[in-house]
Amino acid sequence: MPGEAKPVQSDVHMRDKAATRPNTKHFEEAHQPSSALKATSLNLERNYHVFLSFRGTDIRNNFLGHLYAALDQKGIYTYVDSEELRKGERITPALIKAIEDSRIAIIIFSEDYASSSWCLEEVEKIMECKEQRGLTVFPVFYKVEPKEVRTPRGSYRESMVKHDNKFGRDSEKVKRWKKALYDAGSLSGWDLNDKDEADSIKRIVQEISMQLDRMPLHVAKHPVGIYPRVVELESMLNLEADDVLMIGLWGQGGVGKTTLAKALYNDIFRGFEASCFLANVRETSKDSKDLVHLQEKLLSELLLGKGLTVFSVDGGINLIQDRLCRKKVLLVLDDVNDGKQLNVLAGEREWFGNGSRIIITTRDNHLLTFHGIDKDHIYKVKTLEDLEALELFNKHAFLRSKEIVIRRDLVDSALHYANGLPLALEVLGSFLCGRREKEWESALNKLAKSPDKTINDVLKLSYDGLEDYAKEIFLDIACFFKGRSIEDIIEVLNSCDFDTTIGVQVLVEKSLITKERETVQMHDLIQLMGMDIVKQECHDDPRRRSRLWLCEDVRDVLSGDMGTNAVKAIVLVLPTTEAIDIGPNAFTNMRRLRLLIMINVHNSFQGPICLPNELRWFQWPECPFTILKFSPGPKKLVRLDLCKSNIQVMVDQFKDFKNLKFLNFSECPSVVCMPDLDLTPNLEELDLHGCKNLERAHESVAYHAKLRLLNLKGCSNLYHLLDVLQSKNLQVLNLTGCSKLQRFPDIPDKLKGLEELYLRGTSIEELPASIENLVSLEKLNLIKCKKLANLPSSIYKLSNLERLILSGCSKLKKFPIMEDLSDLHSKMGFPKLVILRLEGCNLL
Repeated sequence: MPGEAKPVQSDVHMRDKAATRPNTKHFEEAHQPSSALKATSLNLERNYHVFLSFRGTDIRNNFLGHLYAALDQKGIYTYVDSEELRKGERITPALIKAIEDSRIAIIIFSEDYASSSWCLEEVEKIMECKEQRGLTVFPVFYKVEPKEVRTPRGSYRESMVKHDNKFGRDSEKVKRWKKALYDAGSLSGWDLNDKDEADSIKRIVQEISMQLDRMPLHVAKHPVGIYPRVVELESMLNLEADDVLMIGLWGQGGVGKTTLAKALYNDIFRGFEASCFLANVRETSKDSKDLVHLQEKLLSELLLGKGLTVFSVDGGINLIQDRLCRKKVLLVLDDVNDGKQLNVLAGEREWFGNGSRIIITTRDNHLLTFHGIDKDHIYKVKTLEDLEALELFNKHAFLRSKEIVIRRDLVDSALHYANGLPLALEVLGSFLCGRREKEWESALNKLAKSPDKTINDVLKLSYDGLEDYAKEIFLDIACFFKGRSIEDIIEVLNSCDFDTTIGVQVLVEKSLITKERETVQMHDLIQLMGMDIVKQECHDDPRRRSRLWLCEDVRDVLSGDMGTNAVKAIVLVLPTTEAIDIGPNAFTNMRRLRLLIMINVHNSFQGPICLPNELRWFQWPECPFTILKFSPGPKKLVRLDLCKSNIQVMVDQFKDFKNLKFLNFSECPSVVCMPDLDLTPNLEELDLHGCKNLERAHESVAYHAKLRLLNLKGCSNLYHLLDVLQSKNLQVLNLTGCSKLQRFPDIPDKLKGLEELYLRGTSIEELPASIENLVSLEKLNLIKCKKLANLPSSIYKLSNLERLILSGCSKLKKFPIMEDLSDLHSKMGFPKLVILRLEGCNLL
């Protein structure tokens, strides 16, 4: 600019030459479609905080110098060009670059500004960058009225007339200049007519400082995989719409929710009047005072520095509603873990002006649902794909050590350990960076035993926020049941008095587990975190831990009868049968033991074993013990599963077992009698299939109120079942292979429970006429009942029968005659029958 004060000019050029030149790559990216990565890189590469556009002849010795000095004193890096070096009437590529590389442009409209075609080129370029690149523009009206610039009038009109004469009245160039002047003159800025310049400069610098505080956020050292996710989120945000929209970013700890939110924020924040990224809401809102502080910070950032004092949470709510309801804002609430945080910071959409966007990151899906965010606006942040994970890991692990060659199998082991979790990839990659193969092997071996503390601490935050019952469920799943069916897990843990259905759902919502094809899964590192929590209960002594699942720990504790009151659950599932020395008093001191599952565990000791009364679930196929002993008093056992064992069963064995629901003695050769079920009033399932030495059923079965399943399949010596059957809730009765059974019991009353009856291979000669009282029967299987000669006519009254299988009933020669044909409305004749099989019958 002509006549520029020499100290200003000299200082500017010294700084300009010292400045880092813009990265051409980022310059080119600025012209590509918007993206978080590109926008972030571009913003961080910009060389200048402020670009000053002015006409030097008007202000060179006073206002310009003072403004520049004030900006410089605040550390604001300002670009000022020198008019003495200009050639021609078009601004140079270097000046265009300077405008593009600035974050704010200040246009000082003075009396002679429009006379310079160079200045008009500048203002045109500045307004183009405002539109296309998010450049913030402020006009300063120095001894001219804003309307003079917009209309134009006065000296501005005279200058534009001259440009019309020079370039032609219909010149597109002059039209663009006029539009740029109108647009720039319409912006909010500062009017310096008859005002104290020093005070005005102070206000300008204050505003510029505040605007520069709205900087893009640092996203990540290596933001791998971010760009496509930001594109998805921008589509979800529907930024063109005027409504107020809230969206949620949900996922497990360390998966990159905050990183993604920062990248999204950087890409869109300049499209809002004000923006605020409230980081670490969980950590910074321990009590109501912290929430007041967060409200103050939110108001300060969204009101562009015009901070308000908040005296209480309720007062803060009113202030937010009152001051922001007409303002288009972008608000990010990062790592929210409590509904109260949302209620006091962004309680309703109506709190914010049209076009506002509220972005919430959380580990708790239900928190978003409860806040009224529908599933279409909840984005699940997933772990990285394999190639993305490899790229991120390589960038951290081989950043400064490209000369070190590491075996592929070690890299694969590290990737398997991290399993696509960005936090783990970064932490592990950084830790292994520069290390040799031996060190990699040692580190990976160590991690297989105990998790990395940095990763673990992040993941553990989700666990720490759980209620006690949910913590118990989580630890059981992590230590024992990952990959098991949801149905099985609920059945086992409900027996321990846990509210497992809601507990599992809470764990899903908290991003600690996932449901996949009716099974429960969890990230390997979350599972390791859960296991580590148990190990840390007593690092050196497994006897003092709540859960045991490793063979060596179980062996150490049980072989020496060293169990303690701390042990709550033992689940040992071995791939092949292995012997463990277990004495009769191994479990005596485990008074809180509620869960005992032993698979493929053998022991040579066969005498009686003492079990605690607190035990709820006891499952030990091929159990070596012949007799179970409990302490006197009520027992809490819910399931007893000792299939394929030599356990001895006595009729009155289950006195005080009021809670027992599931009893499995299948394929136990020592079972010669059925227990008295009157002693187990809550029994629902009795499985004695394959008990070949069982001869009679106990009469208590006939009237049992809760029994749903009675499985006597393969009890080849069973010759007497019952005289009558009146068990109202019995749904499945399986007598397949009971080859000595000749008579099916009478059914004196209607039974609405029984749906499936299997009599395959029995010696039954006929069915009782009272079979019609099985009013809900759907499946009747009589395959190879070779002595069955007749069917009662009452069988036609089984109106719900869908499958009747009579294959191989070689003595069956005819079907009974259907009676009562006069009642055309009666449900007779198998109205629901779908399958009828008669092969191997001798029907006439």
